[in-house]
Amino acid sequence: MHSSPLLACATALACCAVAQAALDPANFDVSVKPQDDFFCYANGGWLKTASIPPDQATWGGFVELADRNRKTLRVICEQAAAKGTAGTPVERMVGDFFASGMDETAINAAGITPLQAEFEHIAAIHTPADLLPAIARLHAIGVAAGFEFGSGPDALDSNTVVAELGQGGICLPGGHGADRDYYLNPDAKYAAIRNQYLEHVAKMLELAGAAPDAAAAGAAAVLKVETALAKGWLTRVESRNPQLNFHKVKVADLPATTGDVDWAGYFKARGTPEFSALNLAHPEFFKVFAAALKSESLGDWQTYLRWQLLHAAAPYLSEPLAAENFRFFAATLSGIKTQKTRWERVVTMTDSSLPEALGQLYVAQHFPPQAKAQVLQLVTDLRDALRVSIQQLEWMDEPTRAKALAKLETFDVKMGYPDKWRDYSSVRIDRGPLVLNVQRLNQFEIARELAKIGKPVDKSEWHMSAATVNAYYSPQSNGITFPAGILQPPFFDPQADAALNYGGIGTVIGHEMTHGFDDSGRQFDEMGNLKDWWTAECTTRFKQRAGAVVKQFSAYTAADAPVNGELTQGENIADLGGLKIAYAAMQKALAGKPHDKIDGFTPEQRFFLSYASLWCTIVRPEEQRKRLNTDPHSPAEWRVRGPLSNLDEFARAFNVPDNAPMRRPAADRVAIW
Repeated sequence: MHSSPLLACATALACCAVAQAALDPANFDVSVKPQDDFFCYANGGWLKTASIPPDQATWGGFVELADRNRKTLRVICEQAAAKGTAGTPVERMVGDFFASGMDETAINAAGITPLQAEFEHIAAIHTPADLLPAIARLHAIGVAAGFEFGSGPDALDSNTVVAELGQGGICLPGGHGADRDYYLNPDAKYAAIRNQYLEHVAKMLELAGAAPDAAAAGAAAVLKVETALAKGWLTRVESRNPQLNFHKVKVADLPATTGDVDWAGYFKARGTPEFSALNLAHPEFFKVFAAALKSESLGDWQTYLRWQLLHAAAPYLSEPLAAENFRFFAATLSGIKTQKTRWERVVTMTDSSLPEALGQLYVAQHFPPQAKAQVLQLVTDLRDALRVSIQQLEWMDEPTRAKALAKLETFDVKMGYPDKWRDYSSVRIDRGPLVLNVQRLNQFEIARELAKIGKPVDKSEWHMSAATVNAYYSPQSNGITFPAGILQPPFFDPQADAALNYGGIGTVIGHEMTHGFDDSGRQFDEMGNLKDWWTAECTTRFKQRAGAVVKQFSAYTAADAPVNGELTQGENIADLGGLKIAYAAMQKALAGKPHDKIDGFTPEQRFFLSYASLWCTIVRPEEQRKRLNTDPHSPAEWRVRGPLSNLDEFARAFNVPDNAPMRRPAADRVAIW
């Protein structure tokens, strides 16, 4: 769990494939009128010819940019590995980790042997009292069995780090998208996935040495335990509400909420600093967890823990295990046809496990200081535009306005890369088993997080690698973070005209800024504390407008399924606000300057074309259906059609008449920020 794991918000982006920040007429479909479907007008030419590579779940410029970055990182990793002991300490860490991952022969020969010591510890569980220490041991190496434990800013005092207990311990549908519906929803599509999951777990247990009958019985035990835990999980919509993710309690009072759980023994096993209170993020979950400790048999818990260890380690183990892990979680659930090459997977692992070591090498070679300075100027322009917007909002009263402006003025901006890099020198990294390198780095990072408990929050800390093609807003640090990886074409180009940059990275910056004032972010004050700083009347007015956004997006569909307007509410509000303030910032930047057309388009038209091109993407049906269940972002096409149909600025730019498909009726148009 990284800092603020239960509350942090990140933006998932996708865009049309271009090598530089420029509008390619070949991507347009001029047979479609902008007033009818701007998404297809701007991207239809590309959509007609594009195809998803067999190793991808989705395709577009975002994925292509991530692939380009991965190739760049490959060169860095290979150079570091070739230097061996002649490299700098950072190069040696990166090179040794990469080399351990690329030694497929040794990985295949080792099989599950590197996990044997952990399997023996699980086998040594003889009484229910042994379960929590065993879970603690797995947690220390990054296996999220049973529940999650970590640290994060105190929601009521964002300057102090507190311990956090949160829901965890289930695997479907994979990654960070665990979702209770995959276990509890009786619909046939979920039942089918559960049956496929049983087959997958059984196959993995067989590959780890179990006889077929024992593997099948083990899979049933795993599903039984995970289903019991899922009953205590919040829904995806509930998980977005910060009020439902923070419940500060005294450690002495934990038994009154969770029942008979040896928390003192667990915390001792984790070696945490002393603390008297913590955030019991999900009280109802821990009642369910405590009950499951008693209701599920000791043998089933042991099988579940073996599975959790095997599942977490699978990508780093022999090819049969890695391939089966891919077959279910990537091919079955996301429709991906082929696994990425080994070097692609190992580069991704290196960036994930050593983000601030590989990041140092990446930034030194591929992020010029002038790019950072230019984007920071864009941030200033966007902040100025949002300030004007807040000052002029007719629905916001003066007490709330004053607080909103104070929050904006304290906004923190992290751009490109950290000012201080993380030191991994205490971690043993060698060219031995890849999975052990991963576990040792997990152990280092998890111990580093736990050591923060009771200490001041370091608000300068980053939670993305410098090479990541993404961005995020943190409500508890009241700030935005933009890694160097996204600060390049098609999002940003120092040589591009203002309209392209404001319509590209400008709208992304505006999106992240607006998260500070969406339905979730607005519940935190300028210091990052969970505090109601709105008047009752202003809250009512905001919720009316936010409700209209929910209603609008709930009417949309993708992959023959409805968009969840409640789940996607915050991202839709941020898209709408980001567009408004980025457009206003561009107009200010162009004030007094020629508004010449480029390629036949005005700056205003190029702004919206640039924005629409960011969302030129295609998604496999399986992946789209999974995203509709778990992703707080709307499908790409609706991130264009939805917000633009509310904007007078867009209607003016393309002369969109009333009653056109891209112009919502006046009574239904939503304007918040």
